[in-house]
Order: sequence, then structure tokens, then C-alpha cells
Amino acid sequence: MADLYTQAGVDIEAGNETVRRIKADVASTHTSAVLTGIGSFGGLYDLSEIIKNYKNPVLVQSIDGVGTKLSVARMMNKYDTVGEDIVNHCCDDLLAMGARSLTFLDYVAHDKLDPNVMAAMVGGMAKACRENGVSLIGGETAEMPGTYMTGEHDIAGSITGVVEKDKIITGEKIIDGDILLGLPSSGLHTNGYSLARKILFDMAGLDVNTVVDEIGESVGDALLKVHVNYSVPVLEMLDKGIDVRGIAHITGGGFLENIPRVLPANLDAQINLNSWPVLPIFSYMQKVANVPEDQMYRAFNMGIGLILIVPQTEKEKIAEILNKYPDFIMYEIGQIISGNKKVVLK
Repeated sequence: MADLYTQAGVDIEAGNETVRRIKADVASTHTSAVLTGIGSFGGLYDLSEIIKNYKNPVLVQSIDGVGTKLSVARMMNKYDTVGEDIVNHCCDDLLAMGARSLTFLDYVAHDKLDPNVMAAMVGGMAKACRENGVSLIGGETAEMPGTYMTGEHDIAGSITGVVEKDKIITGEKIIDGDILLGLPSSGLHTNGYSLARKILFDMAGLDVNTVVDEIGESVGDALLKVHVNYSVPVLEMLDKGIDVRGIAHITGGGFLENIPRVLPANLDAQINLNSWPVLPIFSYMQKVANVPEDQMYRAFNMGIGLILIVPQTEKEKIAEILNKYPDFIMYEIGQIISGNKKVVLK
């Protein structure tokens, strides 16, 4: 008689094969601070050496997912980049507080576990973790037939980092006259995919393999661009004492919802439109669907993934640091003005 658990739709052997395939990738991210591997009931991380570098260390934590970008990954049958996305997105969230990421814990759920899909996702996570000095300390793989539709997956991640208490970036030091420096995105990152899919697939009638001249590549390739991780250059700025008074990670809600999260109550952020090159994918979607400008800036990052709010006097110092990182350039995209905690598009 066949195993009843298998009859119920859960393949334990597939789970064992998945663990075998991802074990080396996960281990490749570990430092001596990681005390456990795959298979333990919890991940152990030794903080004793790390906290010696801090007078008053504060742990910073966040959790997020990649949203309906997974639908595009499923259409493309390509899952490694969403693994990178989830790590990079979470690192950037912690970076917005001035924190350095330490550990990443993943949760991946399927209707039916496919070791190939899981290996691709975790391989992407491990790649991003290695590039940013983060330890992937394990996570949870769930097979839930009936909860997820056939072929569906979900991915989420929880990240933990550390920051010196008196160096937490809250935005409270922002003043009138500070400037906004934008660091470019690679594309949609992990935001606005429900609207993007409606515009590109439903309204324009395209599919992931359609090459659009105005975009310069296929729709699928444009939509699966990996979320940029800004940690390396920005942490160097912070380590060198650059006066970064506010950081806005442009996630769901775009400019209009994310920048106010760091603004004092009596200030606005004025964004100077046309001060950076909007990526072709956004211009194309706006044209196809005739989307009002304010809605575009509420749904998408429009080509800017992270915003640093600094005094004008820090701009040249930041430029010097970024010169060492050819993949990162900056644009002065606006300034802080008197107001009431909102974004003004000009």
C-alpha cells in the first residue's frame, strides 16, 4: 500500500532530496558565528564577537516577500533571481535604519515540492547572502497541497541586523535645505507587479517572451531584473561618518508612500522630475495604460531604488565613495522644503 502521506499529496522523499541539494549552498554563506546547519530545530548565531564592535548594539529585524513577481518567475520557469530579490530587499530595509544585516531566515511554500525549483530559489538566496556578508541560517520548506493552487509557490524572508543605538537613522535630523540623492534601481525590484501584469499582459496583450523595442528586451527579462542591494557602498558611507540623515527604500507605495516615512512632520520632500533617467519599462507602461503621473510614482520606483537625505555639503564625499563602485551612480533628485510630511512632484 502506498504511503498515506504521499497519497495526501506530500512527498517526503522530495523534501529529503531538496535538503541534499541546497545544503552546500546554505553552508557557503556561513561564518564561524553560525553554530547550526540544516536540520536543527532552530538557527544558532553567536553574537559575542560582533557585539565587541558596538557600545550599545541594537538588533533590527524585518520580514517581507517578493509578492506577485513570483507569478512572472513561474511564467518564465526561472526561480533563482527571486531568491536574490528577497535577500536584497530585506537587506535594503535594514539599511534604511542604518543597520548591517547579519542573518537571513527563509520560508518557502509550494503546492508540491519540486527540488529543482527549491534549489534555484535557495541558490539565489545564497548568492545574495555571500555578496553581502549575510549568513543564511536555514528556514522552512512547506508542501501544502490544497492551500496553494497547482504550480504555485510563495517565498518570504526574515532578516536580522545590528546598529549602534546612537547611529540609528530615523529621519529626525532632517532639516529644510537637505538634498535627496537617488541611487538607481534595476527595474521594478519587487514592487508594483499586480499593476504591471495588468498593463503588460491584460491591456497590451503581451507575454513574457515578447520583445518590446521600446524596452530593449523581452517583457519577462525586464520584469525579472534582480532587486539591487545597496548595502556595500552605503554602509561604507556610514562607517566613514557621512551625515546621512534619512534613507528611503522605495518599495511598495513608491515615492509618495515611502519617503514620508522618514520625514519630520513639518517638512516635505520636493522631487524634481526629469532629474534622472526613468527606466524604459516604466515609460512604456505609463504610455500603454495612460497612467497618471502621481499613480506611477505611488506604484513604482521609477528607476530610483534608494534615496539618501543628506546636507548639501556631503554630496561630494558621497560621490567620492561611489566612484569605487562602478555599478552605483547617484542623481540629485530633489530637496527638503517646509511642509507637512508629504512628497511634492515638480
